[in-house]
Amino acid sequence: MASILIVEDDAPVRALLRDILEKDGHHIREAENGQIGLTLYRDSPADLVITDILMPERDGMEVTLALTQEFLDARVIAMTGATGGENFLNIAKLFGARRVIQKPFTPDLIRRVVRFTLDH
Repeated sequence: MASILIVEDDAPVRALLRDILEKDGHHIREAENGQIGLTLYRDSPADLVITDILMPERDGMEVTLALTQEFLDARVIAMTGATGGENFLNIAKLFGARRVIQKPFTPDLIRRVVRFTLDH
């Protein structure tokens, strides 16, 4: 299956995503902030990045923009649970996110969005 980098500062959300995606056979790497996520991706690009938008040490907007500028084939899914998150998600799309997700999410939604993004 695919290699997926999860960039999320909330450890329980990272664990939930890892659990869902590993059950589907994906290889998962994790980063607790955007700076670590960018370093991991630059060292070894993943097939897909799932990033939270609001994080310390480089937020998901910066991660999305950096990845899509440096790596033309980077596939990014951005997500947020912030109030007014629709605005953040729309900006993430402008910065190159292929798909966006509002938290909270269901396992089924994550699986569908990941499958779609990897296939397109």
